[in-house]
Amino acid sequence: MTQDADLKTVIRARMERTGETYTAAQAAVLALPPPEVTRAVDEIARLVRPFVDGERIVSIPVKRRRRVAVLLHLLSRFEIGRSYAESEVTAILGAAHEDHAWLRRELVNYRYLHRDSGIYRVTTSVPERDATEAQEIPVDEAAFLRSLRTHRGQVQAPG
Repeated sequence: MTQDADLKTVIRARMERTGETYTAAQAAVLALPPPEVTRAVDEIARLVRPFVDGERIVSIPVKRRRRVAVLLHLLSRFEIGRSYAESEVTAILGAAHEDHAWLRRELVNYRYLHRDSGIYRVTTSVPERDATEAQEIPVDEAAFLRSLRTHRGQVQAPG
């Protein structure tokens, strides 16, 4: 009951602010990403900001948590469900940084990209992590990966 009342309050506030009908305001509110997704996306943007200039990565972070944030940022340049030839992955990563081979290797090593016979795909499930590797992940990894699948338009390059 409380959640319904809270939702209605948010919808009515949006109606007042935008002049939308209840149905339009409700659809807009329900289309927003969950708070954990927004937090994860914002955290990645904050962590990569010092290392990015426009579409280019100007330097690779030394600290692993920030390095993984850069990898997650790069992952948003790939389409979920699409297969990529190695040359396509090289082109996407090469547009971001000259060391595309290292970036590709790291994306595979962290299991964000799956490689099979020279074909690459974005991993659709959250990779299992041991305790050491889990310490290197800067955000709610599951929420960020969910943002790539369901709220692609919400994942923006930092700026």
